[in-house]
Amino acid sequence: MSSIDPVNWSSRMVDYNSKDSLASGTSYPSIYSEIYSLTEHKTHDLTATVSMRNINLKDSIFISNAEYYNSEGVLIRTYFDHPIYIAPLETVEIVIDEEDQAGGTGANFIFNWKIPHGLNAPLFEGIMISTSGQQGLSFTTRGIKIK
Repeated sequence: MSSIDPVNWSSRMVDYNSKDSLASGTSYPSIYSEIYSLTEHKTHDLTATVSMRNINLKDSIFISNAEYYNSEGVLIRTYFDHPIYIAPLETVEIVIDEEDQAGGTGANFIFNWKIPHGLNAPLFEGIMISTSGQQGLSFTTRGIKIK
């Protein structure tokens, strides 16, 4: 788990009516808690930030769950499994510490979401970074909508 002050997921909980007319989807961003360095026998640990972004100007969107899987596709942890809201233009983040290598070189998240019809789908991004001495590396990934 993260040593950064975690998000208080229960304060973001929302109970939308099942009769509400909401479009739904599932997104998959790849995340790397470590990458190979020099050979396949040596890895470099990374801090990963997973951003959940509402790219709409006026309406909130809803994320139903956030599940973190390792390279073998095994569920590591569920960050929340009840709907939360993300306000217009708001970003909510999950930080995976550099010391947490549970995800491995092929980790990923699954997010299920609901939005009012006509809105933009949420944007999910991964930002991986590591620094050592005067060296640093960073890169990003972007979530894709899956069926």
